[in-house]
Amino acid sequence: MNYFSSNFKLGILGGGQLGKMLLYNTRKFDIHTSVLEPSADAPCKIACNEFHIGDLMDYETVVNFGKDVDVLTFEIENVNVDALETLEKRGIKVFPSSRNLRVIQNKATQKLFYRDHEIPTSAFSRFAYLSEIEDAIENGGLEFPFVWKAAQFGYDGNGVKVVKHLSDLEGLPNGECIAEELVNFKNELAVIVARNEVGEVKTYPVVEMEFHAEANQVEYVICPARIDDEIAEKAQNVALKVSKAFNHVGLLAVEMFQTHDGDVLVNEVAPRPHNSGHQTIEASYTSQFEQHLRAILNLPLGRTDSKVGGIMVNLVGAEGHHGNVVYQNIETIMNMDGVTPHIYGKKNTRPFRKMGHVTIVNEDLNKARRIAAEVKKAIKVISE
Repeated sequence: MNYFSSNFKLGILGGGQLGKMLLYNTRKFDIHTSVLEPSADAPCKIACNEFHIGDLMDYETVVNFGKDVDVLTFEIENVNVDALETLEKRGIKVFPSSRNLRVIQNKATQKLFYRDHEIPTSAFSRFAYLSEIEDAIENGGLEFPFVWKAAQFGYDGNGVKVVKHLSDLEGLPNGECIAEELVNFKNELAVIVARNEVGEVKTYPVVEMEFHAEANQVEYVICPARIDDEIAEKAQNVALKVSKAFNHVGLLAVEMFQTHDGDVLVNEVAPRPHNSGHQTIEASYTSQFEQHLRAILNLPLGRTDSKVGGIMVNLVGAEGHHGNVVYQNIETIMNMDGVTPHIYGKKNTRPFRKMGHVTIVNEDLNKARRIAAEVKKAIKVISE
C-alpha cells in the first residue's frame, strides 16, 4: 500500500501530546491523519489533517470515526474496546489490537496475564471492591505495606497509592482494584519494544526512571540506564518475553523494577509511545514516534540505538498554580548545552499536569544528568 502523499488515512484516537509528537512524523512522511479527541483545544489540533470532537469511550462515536480510516491507532488506553473489536471485524486494521488493549486496560487482568505467561512480576491480590481489602487485612490475608491500584482508568500517578495504614484506604474509590506487594527496588527501568506485522522486532536501550515521590510521576528518564550489562540484558530479555506473549503490533513500553537481589520484575506496560521514550527524539537514530508509525504500517523498523546519551525531564504544573500557563525561565534553559524543550500546547496548567518535557543530550551522561538538574531547578510551569 502507498501511505505517502496518497488517499491512505491514518486514524488516531486521542489528541494529547503523544499524538502531537506522532504527528511530527506523519507530516514528515505526508501521511493523511484524522484525530478523534474529546477536547476542542487538544495539542493534536494544530498538526492533523482532520480533527473530530467526540467521546473516546462511546461505542458509536468510535465506530463511526474508525470506519472512515484505513489503519486505526491510539495514544491513550482509555478508549472503547468493543468498538475497536467491531472495526476489526469489519476489516479495519487496529494496532495495537483490541485483544491486547482489553488485557492491558485492566490492571488486574494485566497482572493475571503475566502470571499465566510466567512473566516475573510482584505478588498481588485481586479485589472486586475496596471493602474486600479491609476484610483481607482484618482476616490476616493481607499485610501492610502494599500498593493499591485501581483496576481501570489510572494514569500519571492517579489510581495508585502506597497503603501503610488502614486510614490510607479512606477516600479511595470502591471499585475493582488490586493490592500489590510493595517491591523494595533498586531501580525503575523500562524497555520499549517495536514489532511490525511481519514479526520484525527491535528493542530500544534500557532506560532508568527517577520518580517524584509525591506525584508518582517520572521526573527524569536516563538513557542508557546506569546499570550493569547483566541487568540490562535481563531487562531486555524480559521485555522481549512480554512482547512475544502479547504478539503485539506497534510499540510496547515495558516498565520494570530491578530488585536489590538482581531480579527484574514487570510492573506494567503501555501499548503506545511512552514517557520513557521521549528522549529518543533527539538522542536516537529513530524516534519512538517514527518507530510506532513504521510498526503499525508494516514498514521496515528503524535503528534503535542511541547517537548520544540522553536525559528527559518532565515539565509539570507547579503546585499552587491553576489557569493560563506561563513557562518561566525557558530562555535560561535554552542557553544550556544540548537542551531542547518540547511544549505540548496545553493552555491551562494545574499541579502535576504534564505540560511539556526537556531533552538534554551529551556524550557524557553524568554531565547530562547535572544539566538536567539545572534545568529542573530553573524552569517553572506556573499560571498568570
